[in-house]
Amino acid sequence: MKASQFFISTLKEAPADAEVVSHKLMMRAGMIKKLGAGIYTLMPMGLRVVHKVEAIVREEMNRAGAVELSMPVVQPAELWQETGRFEKMGPELLRIADRHGNDFVVQPTSEEVITDIARQEIRSYKQLPKNFYQIQTKFRDERRPRFGLMRGREFIMKDAYSFDRDQVSAKASYQVMAQAYRRIFDRFGLTYRAVAADSGAIGGDLSEEFQVIAATGEDAIVYCPNSDYAANMEKAEAQAPTGPRAAATQALTKTPTPGKSTCADVAELLGVPLQTTVKSLVLATDTLSDKGEVLKTQVWLLLLRGDHDMNEVKVGKLPGLSAFRFATVPEIEAHFGCKPGYLGPLSLLQPVKLVVDREVAVMADWICGANEPDFHITGVNWGRDLPEPDMVADLRNVVAGDASPDGQGPLAIERGIEVGHVFYLGTKYSQAMKATFLDQNGKPQLMEMGCYGIGITRLPAAAIEQNHDERGIIWPDALAPFTVVICPINADRSPEVKAASESLYAELLAAGVDVLLDDRGERPGAMFADWELIGVPHRVNIGDRALKEGNVEYQHRRDAAATAVPLAEVAALLIAKLKV
Repeated sequence: MKASQFFISTLKEAPADAEVVSHKLMMRAGMIKKLGAGIYTLMPMGLRVVHKVEAIVREEMNRAGAVELSMPVVQPAELWQETGRFEKMGPELLRIADRHGNDFVVQPTSEEVITDIARQEIRSYKQLPKNFYQIQTKFRDERRPRFGLMRGREFIMKDAYSFDRDQVSAKASYQVMAQAYRRIFDRFGLTYRAVAADSGAIGGDLSEEFQVIAATGEDAIVYCPNSDYAANMEKAEAQAPTGPRAAATQALTKTPTPGKSTCADVAELLGVPLQTTVKSLVLATDTLSDKGEVLKTQVWLLLLRGDHDMNEVKVGKLPGLSAFRFATVPEIEAHFGCKPGYLGPLSLLQPVKLVVDREVAVMADWICGANEPDFHITGVNWGRDLPEPDMVADLRNVVAGDASPDGQGPLAIERGIEVGHVFYLGTKYSQAMKATFLDQNGKPQLMEMGCYGIGITRLPAAAIEQNHDERGIIWPDALAPFTVVICPINADRSPEVKAASESLYAELLAAGVDVLLDDRGERPGAMFADWELIGVPHRVNIGDRALKEGNVEYQHRRDAAATAVPLAEVAALLIAKLKV
């Protein structure tokens, strides 16, 4: 490609609404253009990057035995009503009606459509396993679309769906996809982690997220530097504390703590470690009638160490707490006789179900609220001062330095951006939609399913968050819109520069290199600034002065300065670097 034939539109400043680095740089580099809230046009430069992503994904999906199809963006509501997601998904699901009043959705994902295809087309165990995938536009009506392509409403995604005869073969299909994803992300040239993820309401342990490591990432990734253990914050756990619980050494004492309603403030006032304090969190669960009316409410008290935070996903998996909510102030006052800030498990007005984190369960001589404003209780001990709790469980988020559950050392935490997810679904959709096949004995069985997604348009943004500097984007070779750019200097005044540039351009094209020749006639400073902003990884500068010595200048986007290379050798150098 020659620059004069292409469309290049760079900006010196990012729009005011661009918050994160990737959004700013993609706008400045002319890769995307905003059409509406969370809706962007992929401009020619950005589309080339997306096509590079799609090509790698498509190659590896085909290599893994998946079969490509394309499902409609607009889907009949009837399928979504079969699974209940039409009502359950909430306002993120864009619902529309046609001229006849028929309901449709703009797909955010396609489990219903692919399951409908499977139940019509797959009749026998002999047709299994099957894995279908598509690269298709999706839409989620995000409440607060932001960060450009990182959290847009319209986006492109690769979603795949596997169908198997039983759990054993379904888990084998899952592993095939998990390995394919590792090959995909290895080829992108990004630093990433595959981390164990929570499986949500579906249950099961087979779920992994693929996170691109970036300081600006939205997700916390927990890992052990000394082992393969890695999980997202929702799933991660530390090594369980070892007993036995220490014996009591302090008397139970009501202690004034005027105006100190947080564990941190109480610890500072009393001159004790924050780890000796216990925080109280009050939850509630409602028993509902068939009409949705509240028949009964159960109040729960959760105790965590003062320096720990509750993990809502873990709590939601505990027996009886799947539909918890935070208790209201009137509910708290009715049970504790006090407003939040000074709550504790002693001297309750009404009984509650007591659930404690496993760290708290082994504590002695701890501090909690006295259920009276401006007072806390010190020297609290299990057995002596209050009965053992109703339930002991892992309730908290891990923190850096916790012992890894595999016993291989302390845990560390870094930030990441989720760009892929592999998920074992089981029979959630096949059961709802009666997707069955006939087994070896001629009996109908539900298909076991898995789903596997990659954020095609999210991935370039994640790559930029990981690879940029003050001058602009630094693309890995596999994702760059152009891999090599040739920059002739004053070619309009030097036939030698023009001839050398055209010759090198033709040689690289013939070798299969994705090369662009900048023939716009821009001044060197402006030309170099454009390509540093756009992030083309390899640049060759051709000017009169160097040519007189038989040289050109080569510079990788990460290099501080250019290096002189003989003109006769530069093509071979580039081809070797790119492994064409």
